Amino acid sequence: MASQLTLTGFVWKNLLRRRLRTLLTLCGIGMAIGAFVGLVGFSNAFEHAWLRIYTSSGTDIAVIQQTFLNTSLDESAGQKLKALPEVEQVAPMIYNVMDLTPEVNALVYGWKAGSYEFESHQLLSGKPFQDGHPEVMLGDLLAENLNKKPGDTLEIQGSAFMVTAIYHGGSALEAGAVIMPLDQLQQLSSLQGKVSTIHVRLRPAPAGEAPDQYLKRAQAQIEAVLPGSRAVPAAERASNNQFVRLARASAWGTSSIAVLIGILGIANTMAMSVFERTREIGVLRALGWKKKQVLILIQLEAAVLGLGGGVLGVAFGWSALSLLALLPQTASVVSTSFSVPLLAEALGIAVLAGLIAGAIPAWRGAGLSPVEALRHD
Repeated sequence: MASQLTLTGFVWKNLLRRRLRTLLTLCGIGMAIGAFVGLVGFSNAFEHAWLRIYTSSGTDIAVIQQTFLNTSLDESAGQKLKALPEVEQVAPMIYNVMDLTPEVNALVYGWKAGSYEFESHQLLSGKPFQDGHPEVMLGDLLAENLNKKPGDTLEIQGSAFMVTAIYHGGSALEAGAVIMPLDQLQQLSSLQGKVSTIHVRLRPAPAGEAPDQYLKRAQAQIEAVLPGSRAVPAAERASNNQFVRLARASAWGTSSIAVLIGILGIANTMAMSVFERTREIGVLRALGWKKKQVLILIQLEAAVLGLGGGVLGVAFGWSALSLLALLPQTASVVSTSFSVPLLAEALGIAVLAGLIAGAIPAWRGAGLSPVEALRHD
């Protein structure tokens, strides 16, 4: 018991000995963990927004080409899918990111006028577009940013389109998007007769068959009818489309660099601490402390620094997300609520960063000879 109290006492004493350096180290790892929480939290919210697109419209399966880039499918494939007994409705579509003004870019969807996707959209003003006409519908958030209303003209890639309606979408991503006739976006994208994906709404599962088994059976039927295609469940498609993958990779890449910088900060603090306490370590060794005890002492200090920085980082990350939640451009996507896995990841990475940073200083401190350490000036 006395050994544990002594060890704990040494940890706090050493961290409080250089308060300013400890505080700066905590801020450094805190900013790194804050970047992780903010970026990964935003990436998760972005993924959930994509999932809401599918759940709000009742889409069960997204059919894509079975290639790495998921380039395009023949629009005529939709007729083959309609003939399947499991399929209730299909919605061929194209989506892309386009510049609308020098300052504003947005998702642009190409749908057919009668698509079931519109069922989850609330028409706020105007009327739906017609196939074959240069017309667009704007999400309410985008319309507010562009200051557009029904009857106005919107130029996209050099072509003029009349705004026919303002709608409120089932997802924040759709509320900030443009929807136009599929044939019009095919012309803009030089993809006549092609679509990015075909969304499928299935009929209810027959009695006695589990929904998961029914979904797998429908996937197999679709892929058999369309060789070279993939029938991806909506939830999987939401987490693995190119936009979400890019957001996730950017979040983890940027936060990894920040955490590496935080590790260097803790390593510098621990190295200086070991150097300044060389005689003290020599006294401990002379009093009977084993190398293992010295190693645990220094690693425990580093872990406490990491954990403290992690708690501070969670606060920084929450503050950043709260700020984004106030901005009109991101308010509808960002959530300030944290999932338990994200918090666990953040604190786990912080503690692991501390242990990694303290490894070399701990090894050096544990390896000091008591005689040489006592001679240190």
